[in-house]
Amino acid sequence: MAVTAGYKQTEVGVIPDDWDVSTVGAEFEIKLGKMLDSEKNVGVPKPYLGNKSVQWGRIDLSDLPTVPMTRADLEKYRLRDGDLLVCEGGDIGRAALWNSPLEECYYQKALHRLRPLRGFDSRLMVELLRQWSDRGLLANYVTQTSIAHLPREKFMGVPMPVPPVPEQRAIAMALSDVDALLSALERLLAKKRDLKQATMQQLLTGQTRLPGFYEEWMVKRLGDVARIQRGASPRPIDSPVWFDQNSSVGWVRISDVTKSGMYLRETTQRLSPLGVQHSRPVARGSLIMSICATVGRPVITKIDVCIHDGFVVFDDLQADKLFIYYTLKWIEPDWSKHGQTGSQMNLNTGLITGTEVSLPPLPEQAAIAAVLSDMDAELAALEQRLAKTRALKQGMMQELLTGRTRLL
Repeated sequence: MAVTAGYKQTEVGVIPDDWDVSTVGAEFEIKLGKMLDSEKNVGVPKPYLGNKSVQWGRIDLSDLPTVPMTRADLEKYRLRDGDLLVCEGGDIGRAALWNSPLEECYYQKALHRLRPLRGFDSRLMVELLRQWSDRGLLANYVTQTSIAHLPREKFMGVPMPVPPVPEQRAIAMALSDVDALLSALERLLAKKRDLKQATMQQLLTGQTRLPGFYEEWMVKRLGDVARIQRGASPRPIDSPVWFDQNSSVGWVRISDVTKSGMYLRETTQRLSPLGVQHSRPVARGSLIMSICATVGRPVITKIDVCIHDGFVVFDDLQADKLFIYYTLKWIEPDWSKHGQTGSQMNLNTGLITGTEVSLPPLPEQAAIAAVLSDMDAELAALEQRLAKTRALKQGMMQELLTGRTRLL
């Protein structure tokens, strides 16, 4: 395959003619951290970073442990501003820069500490490591013993592209700008989720009333609000005669519900006409809830499905469907406290039917559900924007880290 003019084929792929190829060991001094040994470690207790403290692009300083250190240890393992820390095990290659959020901190042997030898931009190195991790390129350098890890000697030999220093800085800055946008979106999303939780607590318990609503609320059992029926499963469940991927009737699995959000729009499996006869059909638009494994997870079906005995359906609802959905979401965390344990957690239908909920009049139920639905729509839009920005970052990395797109 011909290489485009101005580019060359190398062991790290096709890169611009004015880029070099080097190795991690040639560009960085690499040192492993302090060995933890409760019987041998002596000295002054000092805070240190372990593997879990180093997340992609950030350092988690929560609950930092300490380890006794000698004077020699203090010199050898003390972190400096700008040090690059790379996970030696676990999520191998996961990396972040130390920007001195603490006056004094050290690091353990589960981490490699990298310091540039020839001016390579450490911010760009974090992006290269992320790309290598995403593509599984470090797998060839990993040693598998009791646990997989990346030895220093092998890490040193990993080949890497080396753009001119000004271009390194430009690439790092461009990717850092996108990271800043991602961080801002993640913080905003977390804030909006917290706000929704607080709003649910206020509105679903009547602590806060929407304007124009003053009537008393009633306390009713779920069994008085709906006819709650458990699903049914054809036996034996693994027989191929029950399934047909060309069918329009979905077979709901717990995994379908856990990843669907409010509405169930697709299932991984579909039932044959015979399978439907031996299951419990549920019409689209029904409110169902899982009662095993992920207990108490409600969802509204947007397709025709059948449910097995790990679900219940709320038929003949005498309440606003969305209001009941949000009520079930609000009490979902409490179900696990009352479920029966066996091979997996499950809920007894008697417990569900007897559970009491607070119900305002129907118009207020609908108004509350509309407020929460609007908040969900805002959250969905933010999540979509975050996903698109992450995809943009991936595309930028592919272009900039290979030199396909030049910034200088």
